[in-house]
Amino acid sequence: MDEQGKQQGGLNAGRQVVVADAILALHFLFALFAVLGGFLVLLDRRMMWLHLPAVAWSSVVNLAHWTCPLTPLEKNLRKRAGDRVFEGGWVQHYLEPLVRPLGMPRRMELVAGISILAWNAVVYAIVFRTVGPD
Repeated sequence: MDEQGKQQGGLNAGRQVVVADAILALHFLFALFAVLGGFLVLLDRRMMWLHLPAVAWSSVVNLAHWTCPLTPLEKNLRKRAGDRVFEGGWVQHYLEPLVRPLGMPRRMELVAGISILAWNAVVYAIVFRTVGPD
């Protein structure tokens, strides 16, 4: 491959890493929204229509042992860019080391799924107690 081809490939690889990092950030923000977004309902009741599906999706993905489509997309971009690709899912790779350094992949998913539901039940109880159901 000539020098121009190498530069172009490197540029494409660099772009793929940037896009993979953006997907990682989006994934993190979505997870954060699923966990804490219920408090936004205090500011605007319409946020509930965005937040409740996010809670449902996050819980089902974890409880059913599904793979969020953002995970293979991020991994594929990193692989094509020649970057290191992690094993397992997003929760296991990015969150589990923070919560449980010794690891427990499937149990971690179940804990995450149930915790998202339970936490949001508490959040919505606070929201409805504060502003009422209407």
